[in-house]
Amino acid sequence: MTDTSPTRVVIVGQGYVGLPLAMRAVEVGHHVVGFDIAHDRVKRLSGGESFVEDVPADVLGAALATGRYEPTSEPRGCAGFDVAVITVPTPLREGVPDLSHIEESARVLARFLRPGATVILESTTYPGTTEELVLPILEEGSGLSAGRDFHMGYSPERIDPGNPTWNVVNTPKVVSGIDAASLEAVKGFYDSIVEQTVPVSSPKEAELTKLLENTFRHVNIALVNELAMFASDLGIDVWEAIDAASTKPFGYLRFTPGPGVGGHCLPIDPSYLSWRVKRALGQSFRFVELANDVNDHMPDYVVSRLTVALNRAHKAVNGSRVLLLGLSYKKNTGDARESPAMVVADRLLALGAEVRAADPYVLSEQVDRRISLVDVSDDDVQAADAVVVLTDHDAFDYEALARARYVLDTRNRLKGDNVERL
Repeated sequence: MTDTSPTRVVIVGQGYVGLPLAMRAVEVGHHVVGFDIAHDRVKRLSGGESFVEDVPADVLGAALATGRYEPTSEPRGCAGFDVAVITVPTPLREGVPDLSHIEESARVLARFLRPGATVILESTTYPGTTEELVLPILEEGSGLSAGRDFHMGYSPERIDPGNPTWNVVNTPKVVSGIDAASLEAVKGFYDSIVEQTVPVSSPKEAELTKLLENTFRHVNIALVNELAMFASDLGIDVWEAIDAASTKPFGYLRFTPGPGVGGHCLPIDPSYLSWRVKRALGQSFRFVELANDVNDHMPDYVVSRLTVALNRAHKAVNGSRVLLLGLSYKKNTGDARESPAMVVADRLLALGAEVRAADPYVLSEQVDRRISLVDVSDDDVQAADAVVVLTDHDAFDYEALARARYVLDTRNRLKGDNVERL
């Protein structure tokens, strides 16, 4: 890791990607402005309250105590930056990429862009965004010329919320620039942040790298999800087969089925690539579209399995009490973005079920008010007509579920006469 002199860094977006990056930048000595348009979020951060599991309150408090971390929702706080990193969301709207957050971020930064500064995009997007969208906005708003007056590059985020092994420091960082000088500037900044940087020849390759990583996961998860459905119909234990296949030391990577995919990456990122291919080449990315179809319908499959199980007990979904364990998309985190558990809950509510849910991480304001949040007492378990394990947080007492009437386990955490696995 290379030592560099402290710089004034603006990180636009203080969520699951931007906040850990901001904390690390402060740790290595940079002066960091955490810009976010969400006033409530900025207020909480200023008060030392973190909402990201990877950034404990003591780490945030230590960063604030240095005087080198300034959360703000005021655009003028971005003035005077040496390096600016855009880490804002890029959602899909009816299958079309919504880059409005990136565009607005670029407009704000253009107002304060000065010669010699560096702007880096980290938000996941389709190949070409850095050079075809962000760069022109910066040039138009600043009157400066990219390459000649300021540096520009792309470096895909690789944050895995809740991962105890791989974090912002030890995960290799892919870096790129629009020219050699920009690549050097982008690489120089991240060399002060992470242990290893991986340069590529242009932003387009870096943008495609991120989409390739997530499309690979998306397609393989769809494979085992569809396999799980067929295996169930055939009376085969797919989990045992996966365990056995995982003993092969070459040519196989372990993926496991579940109630669907969630977070920002898997439900969204591959569709950016599919959209770009369709728009630029007029062709369909069939693997992505097939994976979308399989993974998008997994919550419906979970509900159908539960419906069949209740029917066997001479019960209808309508009026049954169903206890859902886990509402976030990923175990041991509170990240509920695009969570399939939320879709399962919505489907059950629409069918008239009395839905109760437990999740020690997800905030109540993220949950449909029709869902009763509980702490999973023995009474809750025994009163439920069915328990569905959707996110297997380690905090749950799985032994207590042995007293449930029926459990549908989508994560392979339980065995027993009252348990059915996906």
